[in-house]
Amino acid sequence: MSAKASSSQLSVSSSGSGGLSHVYIQHPPLRCNVPGSRGLFYDDGNKLLLSPTSDQVFSWKAVPFDPHVSPTSDSISEGPILSIRYSLDAKIIAIQRSSLEIQFFHRETGQNFCHNCKPESDSILGFFWTDCPQCDFVLVKTSGLDLLAYDADSKSLHVVETKKLNVSWYVYTHESRLVLLASGMQCKTFNGFQLSSAGIVRLPKFEMVMAKSEANSKPVLADEDVYIATIYGRIYCLQIDRVAMLLHSYRFYRDAVVQQGSLPIYSNKVAVSVVDNVLLIHQVGAKVIILYDIFADSRSPISAPLPLLFRGFARSNTSSSRSTAKDIEIPEANINDSEAIIYGDDWTFLVPDLICDVSNKFLWKIHLDLEAISASSSEAPSVLDFLQRRKLEASKAKQLCLAITRNVILERRPVSTVAKAIDVLLMSYSLSLKTGSYLKGTKTEKTSHSAGTQISIPQSGASHQSSATVDNESMNRSGNLSTSDSEDNAQFNSLKAISIVNKEKLSGGAESSSYEVHPSSLQSQNLGPSNSPLNASVSERQESQLISPSISIDEMYSLLFAPVEEEMVGDPSYLVSIIVEFLRSASSEKIKVQPNIYVLTIQLLARNERYAELSMFIMNKILEPSKEVAMQLLELGRQNSQIRKLGLDMLRQLSLHHDYVLLLVQDGYYLEALRYARKHKVVTVRPSLFLEAAVSSHDSQLLAAVLRFFSDFTPGFKNTPDCRAYCQILNEMNSAVAV
Repeated sequence: MSAKASSSQLSVSSSGSGGLSHVYIQHPPLRCNVPGSRGLFYDDGNKLLLSPTSDQVFSWKAVPFDPHVSPTSDSISEGPILSIRYSLDAKIIAIQRSSLEIQFFHRETGQNFCHNCKPESDSILGFFWTDCPQCDFVLVKTSGLDLLAYDADSKSLHVVETKKLNVSWYVYTHESRLVLLASGMQCKTFNGFQLSSAGIVRLPKFEMVMAKSEANSKPVLADEDVYIATIYGRIYCLQIDRVAMLLHSYRFYRDAVVQQGSLPIYSNKVAVSVVDNVLLIHQVGAKVIILYDIFADSRSPISAPLPLLFRGFARSNTSSSRSTAKDIEIPEANINDSEAIIYGDDWTFLVPDLICDVSNKFLWKIHLDLEAISASSSEAPSVLDFLQRRKLEASKAKQLCLAITRNVILERRPVSTVAKAIDVLLMSYSLSLKTGSYLKGTKTEKTSHSAGTQISIPQSGASHQSSATVDNESMNRSGNLSTSDSEDNAQFNSLKAISIVNKEKLSGGAESSSYEVHPSSLQSQNLGPSNSPLNASVSERQESQLISPSISIDEMYSLLFAPVEEEMVGDPSYLVSIIVEFLRSASSEKIKVQPNIYVLTIQLLARNERYAELSMFIMNKILEPSKEVAMQLLELGRQNSQIRKLGLDMLRQLSLHHDYVLLLVQDGYYLEALRYARKHKVVTVRPSLFLEAAVSSHDSQLLAAVLRFFSDFTPGFKNTPDCRAYCQILNEMNSAVAV
């Protein structure tokens, strides 16, 4: 197996399952032992872990990660295997047999054919399948690239184009569709090509930075020191400089490659992972991980370096923010010796978030412990900002955001601090509404490979030449080619699910175990949703519910303000101040606030009899008019006539004529209510309502006036049963008075 990261010389790490950590791997791992295995290979185009034998190849779906998934199998012929990949439509298996030969197996017909290179010209370094319109298959050779197209009729490949270059080694990821070709004495000169469904983009030639250890020393850059990673929808190259002890980052544009800065490393053995757009730098020698969020302006780590730990496989319900890491940790007694190795010698790190233990045939998935990361900082606004960018565990991130915000309010932190926290939540919610990423309770649908999204390389702008840090922008994956940096930044600003691609091929030794194996169907064998070249966003999300971590206004009320109001004791003035800051932030983001928050504010002000302040809030439109607000004012108006008047005025302002008329009747202003109903053509109020109220007043003159009003202004009233009944009642009242 070609290791793309270093591994520890220690057989057992000091970090087991009983310590503090921000990053963990799930137990159990995916076990990939099959009898007669010839090694392990990773097909990042289809998200498959492959284990060939002498006459078969077994494949496990690595995404969505399921430690209990059973392999499928395909028949192949015997021979050496240097590399193996399925085509993107899963119809063909390509196997590199030597430095000069690639053999292809058609899965439906069982036919095979070979593609050979001339021995005197060059040798094959590797290959990959592509969805580029110009070609289906790319052969990487020491003399450059051969772009080949597959002819379904003749069941053969033919060369479409050749790109002549000197190549020492290469790195490629399917998700970025980017291949980097290293050349030169130090292998630090690079040519790059992006072969995507939009076409071929050739990057400008560039050199990576390498420090010299001695005056005449020229270190050689190795392929395991270079990673292609996609973070927040942007393609980066991460290069380990072992002499300078730095991790350099480069950003790709169609017309420029710009170094984005460097991060320190503290171990000669370093590996890189990306989990939910968080950059993980494994300091393998020190057995700790440092986390970076390049979205933020600061180049400082998210938290202190901590080790990698084992955890039990996550329960399906992870919504509770009160569960702790100990709830899912497993004792080391339940882990066998081979599984207990952390940073083993044969560990290979697959970008973004997988680890392959070659010797033991295990595949591990890396996870962030959002709760532990949140607890590591007391800066609530920055923690909320971090959590609002997390997508893989959006539900947990949302629950943590609510819990943190509740706590800072209940702890009566400074209003300015709480205001910043609320600003973060509302800015995130506003952006999610604009970009359509607020998909509450909606599951990701499987899409075909032609309908997915992929990363495209934008053109650079003038601002890139002076930019040494990552722009502090929001997230997006662009499905279209950008033509300017401003367009690219606009794309980067949308909060959409981002998924990252895994890294290079694997190979290794043989182990044996028993497995339930499903032979492939010649007609309908499907490698799963991950065989789709443009469908990484579905597969990398493990088909979980794509619920945005953004918190809606309704949720802010029901899950934040209402529970806090019940728990808080003492003067409610502090909570009123917090709600006012919330209203200010919502107004600045142009978010409509629901009336229930206004009603709660009114109740809090009335609790301390702050009627003057309440009047000011109403008149200055701090509390927006609504029927609910008006009714709450009228309710409070029983103790304060001025507040009741504000409620009545609001009903008129909102043209709620029916409700206004009913309240006038309720207050005994019958004739005024009638005049108002006539003026505003309120036809929804029943005449019997007024007539019953007039009878209840025991005032015959009032009843006569009401009857006269309806007789004069309501057509056909004189012929109704109500008219006859109440005329008789009026006569009886008058007779009683005369007696």
